[in-house]
Amino acid sequence: MDIGMSALILFSTFMALLFIGVPISICIAVSSIAAAMGVVGWDQITFLAMQKMNGGIESFSLLAVPLFILAGNIMNNGGIARLLIDFAKLFVGRVPGSLAQTNVLGNMFFGSLAGSAVAASAAIGGTLAPIQRKEGYDMGFATAVNIASAPTGLLIPPTAAFIVYSAVVGGVSISALFMAGYVPGILMGLSTMILAWLYARRHKYPVSASVPAAEALRITLKALPSLLLIIIVIGGIVGGIFTATEGAGVCVVYCLFLAICYKAITVRSFMRILLDSACVSGIVLFLISCSSAMSYVMAFSGIPAAISQYILGLTDNPILILLLINVILLVVGTFMDITPAILIFTPIFLPIATSLGMTPVQFGVVLIFNMCLGCMTPPVGSVLFVSCGVTGISIEKVIRPLLPYVAMLFLILLLVTYVPWISIGIPTMMGLM
Repeated sequence: MDIGMSALILFSTFMALLFIGVPISICIAVSSIAAAMGVVGWDQITFLAMQKMNGGIESFSLLAVPLFILAGNIMNNGGIARLLIDFAKLFVGRVPGSLAQTNVLGNMFFGSLAGSAVAASAAIGGTLAPIQRKEGYDMGFATAVNIASAPTGLLIPPTAAFIVYSAVVGGVSISALFMAGYVPGILMGLSTMILAWLYARRHKYPVSASVPAAEALRITLKALPSLLLIIIVIGGIVGGIFTATEGAGVCVVYCLFLAICYKAITVRSFMRILLDSACVSGIVLFLISCSSAMSYVMAFSGIPAAISQYILGLTDNPILILLLINVILLVVGTFMDITPAILIFTPIFLPIATSLGMTPVQFGVVLIFNMCLGCMTPPVGSVLFVSCGVTGISIEKVIRPLLPYVAMLFLILLLVTYVPWISIGIPTMMGLM
């Protein structure tokens, strides 16, 4: 069977199953087996599929994924969101639309700690929504701000997305990826704050009351232990004190310690957190396992190389090629979750990007930035649905106010794509690349 037929069977089977509502992990596994049937025998397919699926998750670095999921769930149930919201108000309380600005900063703080856009949108957006409604905020605008800022936690470390990407690529420093995510993630948050400020100023939104110095000190001291988590985990990983997996373990212990200190967790709630984390981890690791089998089938059939040759054959202009890759990834992100997207499309597009002079670290940031935009948009945008759920606003009412944020973030994405130092500047100066 030639490459074109293998690719046709693989992607048509995958899309057909996805369209009728089959879980994405099953779509990946079935389409991989279907494509492999034309290349190897049935007896070999079953053996190779099980071997590659097992090998795909037999990685020490991937152990960090369930640990970061557990840490995020502990924080999400440990009252940390409220502390971070109060802390964020200290910086933007006197800015027009201060609650919207607090929402952005809160998502940046909480998202970077929890490493989950969905958790941030639910915790921060859910806490602020009743207050914003009481203050007379347009809830379509408030929901759009929450949607646009929640994915910053996928770029600002520690984040499991970079760990999954590093495991797929192999040989790419997780420390370098973590450092590379800071500037793009902060730019993402700042651009959202600028648009929110312009809207709030035009509509004369209120500012929060000033906070007395003694109260500001009390709020800072209460939030400081949570914020120290970033320094402890990232500092330890970058400084070589522990690996990313060990850092994830430290993160779990520290979050549990904080939750106990804040008296925000009980034995019963902790058991529920463990169960929820195990379920989510099982879903994510099974996705990784199935995607490993698909990656093997694609590599064995020569599909990534064929796609690379086709795209490079369309034009020799690197600007247009990178723009095309971004457009494809944006479309993919609208209907596919970040983990399978990383696992499936990294082997396809990374060789093209590196042939154009882009480092694997920069491409990882570009890929995940695209997925951040994808989780904000229909039809499968997880952050979109969660944010609309916590604010009680229909998706139809939030699409229009969300469009300016999507447009602004797309421009930031192009900057990250065409200006390498936005992403690789910090890791290069730190000697991580």
